Amino acid sequence: MWSKARKRILVLGGGFGGIYTVRALQKALHGRTDIEIALVNQENYFVFQPMLAEVISGNIGLLNTVTPIRDLCPGATLYVRTVERIDLDHKVVITSHGFRPEPSVLPYDYLVLALGTLDNFGVVRGLQEHGLHFKTLGDALVVRNRLIHLLEEADSEPDAALRRRMLTFVMAGGGFSGVEAIAEVNDFVRDVARRYPHVDPAELRVILVHAGPRILPELPASLSRYAQTMLTRRKVEIRLQTRLAAVTADEAHLTDGSVLPTKTVIATIGATPNPVLRALPCQQERGRLVVNAALEVPEYPGVWALGDCAHILDHTTGQPCPPTAQYAVREGTRVARNIVAAIEGTAPRPFAFADWGVMGALGHRAAVGQVLGIRVSGWPAWVLWRAVYWSKLPGVTRKVRIALDWLLRLLLPRDYAQLNVSPSERIMREHFEAGEVIVHQGDPGDHMYVMIDGEVEVVQQQAEGGERVVATLTQGEWFGEMALFNEEPRGATVRTLTTVNVLSVDRRTFQTLVTHIAPLRDAFERLMRHREAEDKARRQHHEEERVLC
Repeated sequence: MWSKARKRILVLGGGFGGIYTVRALQKALHGRTDIEIALVNQENYFVFQPMLAEVISGNIGLLNTVTPIRDLCPGATLYVRTVERIDLDHKVVITSHGFRPEPSVLPYDYLVLALGTLDNFGVVRGLQEHGLHFKTLGDALVVRNRLIHLLEEADSEPDAALRRRMLTFVMAGGGFSGVEAIAEVNDFVRDVARRYPHVDPAELRVILVHAGPRILPELPASLSRYAQTMLTRRKVEIRLQTRLAAVTADEAHLTDGSVLPTKTVIATIGATPNPVLRALPCQQERGRLVVNAALEVPEYPGVWALGDCAHILDHTTGQPCPPTAQYAVREGTRVARNIVAAIEGTAPRPFAFADWGVMGALGHRAAVGQVLGIRVSGWPAWVLWRAVYWSKLPGVTRKVRIALDWLLRLLLPRDYAQLNVSPSERIMREHFEAGEVIVHQGDPGDHMYVMIDGEVEVVQQQAEGGERVVATLTQGEWFGEMALFNEEPRGATVRTLTTVNVLSVDRRTFQTLVTHIAPLRDAFERLMRHREAEDKARRQHHEEERVLC
């Protein structure tokens, strides 16, 4: 527990910046009992992001890219919490409450902001509802499970068009994260597909969509071209100078007007600064706090920011320091030393670092990069990539485990077991573009839908051919409940007239709601009686018109 007699250094965020700040502080303040070092993070582990893509393909075991923070920072106080608000004037941080009913308030004497960024899928219509993230360990597992699940379904799917849709995988974002992830996805699905006798490898499509004129823009143009050539040879389709315009459950719409039928869209785009930072009364640049050369927030002495949270100019280029791991590690070390200087009353030193270069894996024992000004590519670059990042893994345990993973991968076939560890969503948002069919007449009823916005039309197929518009629905109205309530096939097709967002409720959740909430059940029964009466009147009117004709 915190005591006023002790000074508290509070670090927010357990990424590269936060972890290496704490480790440097522990080293510099070793033996000091008058100072407490505390860390707040949403998870109790640190993720080694550069190797996360290999979790998708199974080259690395699921837990071998993560290390418990308590092992990395023994002696530091860890709060597994979400930061909800920062009060710089009163020097407190408010976090989620855990099992207690009231918020947790953490006072501090020195504060380090290393919260990283959050995904902002709102930049593309439907991406939040139907896109897959790729940032955390859980995201990597979700992507891996999706790939395996679609291969399993495709192996027994008789509809050729639906099977091709299942076997099309789209990645948005051609930076290092997107390229490394799509390379592992491509290696994985093409290797594992051979285990499925009814999956034709020729039907597999792996597509990378990038807004710029070349992928990996952080590298020289020659290396970008090499990476693009290697991926193309391995049958990755690359769409340059185009973006995602919209995503639905069945399609990816691009800004060039093309539509990709797919069940899988993975995105590494749309990162946004942590909203907690935006609420701070400090000078900001694109959501990042403007700090001085010592990485301290000028308006609030005793508060430092680094990594994705800080806007600081590189002393060599004059440009903002990139939010990369190697910069975050060095910034964390500098912040720790400057905190010690503040405690001891000495002058802080400015941050200065010249990066060693950048590297990216291309899958299938190839990589590309520039190290100390030297350009490397192909198999030698892949060996160097693995050697460099393996050496930077924190802790001996993870080094041994990943070395064994790599060795076993050379000797044994790839594992493709599907690990579903979370319950399916019962109520979820879905997005549809104009002209899409949400439900088809005659389909079994498995969901009901509540309109969030947009407009749909309800149409029925006529026995003599053609279709008839039965109703038009807008915000707040719902459809699909009769098939669930009566356990019968759908009596009409519902087609979007505009872009539409809905809440979908699955059969089990719907039945639970109407069973236990009597007013809701009565409302549905009244609605169904009303609709049945309308249908009967329409049929009678239609029959009278037919007789008269």
